[in-house]
Amino acid sequence: MTAMTKAVILARGLGTRMQKADDSVALTAKEAAAAAKGIKAMIPIDGGRPFIDYVLSQLADAGYRRICLVIGPEHGAVRDYYAQLATTRVSVEFAVQTEPLGTADAVATAESFAGGEHILVINSDNYYPLEALETLRKLDTAALAAFQRDGMLRGSNIPADRINKFAVIEFDANGFMKRIMEKPDDQIIATLPEPVCVSMNCWRFSPKIFDACRAIEPSPRGELEITDAVQYAIDSLGERFAAPSFRAPVLDLSSRADIAPVRRALAGVEVRL
Repeated sequence: MTAMTKAVILARGLGTRMQKADDSVALTAKEAAAAAKGIKAMIPIDGGRPFIDYVLSQLADAGYRRICLVIGPEHGAVRDYYAQLATTRVSVEFAVQTEPLGTADAVATAESFAGGEHILVINSDNYYPLEALETLRKLDTAALAAFQRDGMLRGSNIPADRINKFAVIEFDANGFMKRIMEKPDDQIIATLPEPVCVSMNCWRFSPKIFDACRAIEPSPRGELEITDAVQYAIDSLGERFAAPSFRAPVLDLSSRADIAPVRRALAGVEVRL
């Protein structure tokens, strides 16, 4: 199989955590405007460059060439920004998720972009290590990047109490993903072998994921969840998900308090689009 070159970035979320006021964090006018609209990916990091540019540059370094941003109909500012931005390493396309019905629905909007090929799917508010993006691109099967919890605790800007609540991955005897366990308690964690790995929504999907997204029902919180679609693909469609593990951390830009540490972590990083 030819290494995939398409990546989908889920940028439709409501950004409720970013919108939440935090009196301990002083924002510039541009930061405040992006935060108020919940457009986390457009938070400026250095010289006015939005966070999403760093994500795109990292994807380009990993060999991805066609990028699709899943946005809402109200996100015209994102379209306008890339319409006037000259790029040489990546092309930027868009898919519109009309209503925020969940991550599986967001992925489903990119079916036309995928065109029957494998795609990478990532969050717009995370900056993933190059090794993980490169590894998933070169595999020949569906996959999830599994991030070791100890590496996340050491190197990420994410507080330990949040990391400890992240979904953990259960592997089968052959090292493939068996299931994802959401909001694990200490008892569940104790049953897992080291290193315990968490999901940061860094996926390689085959075309089967779109059938799975159409087949599932809303979760108890009323959303179409990508984890439910993945489990359906495993249990009902015979899909196997490789789960290579990585100790390198993932940066997270979910709240206003994340802006300063993410900016420090990305200081000096060259952006080339």
